Amino acid sequence: MAELDAQSPAQEARAASVPVRVASFAGGRGGALLILVLLVAVFSVLSPNFATDRNLLNILRQVAVVGVLAVAQTLVIVTAGIDLSVAATAALSGCLMAVSYAHWGWPEPVAWVLGLASGLLVGAINGAVIRYLRVPDIIATLGAFSAVRGVALLVTEGLPVPTFAKVVEGRTLPESVNTVGAGSIGPLPLIAVVTGLVAVVGAFILARTKLGRAALAVGGNREAAHASGIDVGRTKFRVYALSGLLAALGGILLAGRLSSANALMGEGMELQSIAAVVVGGTNLFGGQGTISGTIIGVLIIGVLANGLSIMGIPEFWQRVSNGLIIVAVVALDQLRRRLTGERLR
Repeated sequence: MAELDAQSPAQEARAASVPVRVASFAGGRGGALLILVLLVAVFSVLSPNFATDRNLLNILRQVAVVGVLAVAQTLVIVTAGIDLSVAATAALSGCLMAVSYAHWGWPEPVAWVLGLASGLLVGAINGAVIRYLRVPDIIATLGAFSAVRGVALLVTEGLPVPTFAKVVEGRTLPESVNTVGAGSIGPLPLIAVVTGLVAVVGAFILARTKLGRAALAVGGNREAAHASGIDVGRTKFRVYALSGLLAALGGILLAGRLSSANALMGEGMELQSIAAVVVGGTNLFGGQGTISGTIIGVLIIGVLANGLSIMGIPEFWQRVSNGLIIVAVVALDQLRRRLTGERLR
């Protein structure tokens, strides 16, 4: 009987590999895609208004700005960093673009350049503080999180833009900003198309460029990356500068979607972007991540928020669910690492 019950080494290996394969699938893009499909199926059954063309396109419009910020966040997180200032940077850039055009009377192209340049500057400052002052990423960007919002409030004087008393006659927001924020290409929201293009560029940078490969190496093992000739500080600086530039684009898109700008717009989007990145399978501790997984994570966050809203569940529960999702996904990733023998961080 003992002989009949015994398993060959190959059988034992296959049996042991089952939970490993399941955990690996659940901890990566496969698990995120499965969650997305299940959420769509559940909300489609629970509400007849969910799976309509109009609502699905509305979800794309709703998640577009978070998608841009999440691409930026992915590039940072794969280096074992984190950028808590992306939403504040987006608000500052959108406000500067709007104020320079509507209140100061600057030309439309110059307003665009000012908005994008302000985000690039914030990202470069974050990178410089981290590189040269050796301030931990989370502390540097937490300081920027507060300071940049303050600058945005100073620029706008705490008022929405455009403000009737300050606006140059006949000006609101640049026409191109309104078009990108509210226009469409066929049935697709133009803002979602822009986010898709940003995702393609981000994926190319991460997978095909020297900067992307260096970012992954730095996040995977900082000491080994340095020993192999990668300038760790310069890589971090460039990634944070790029994150600031993408956040600025997100802020301009958000202003176009809202048809106005204000210093407090985008509040909470930094956490939504982190949630999307983590849910999409990027390792919160660096070294692993994909833009495609992040986009799946963005859609999960969007579908969940939209579905709960349609069902009449208060927004407060959406915040609870986002927090629980982050904790659950990181815990699952750690379990996967234990089962597969990867190094825990």
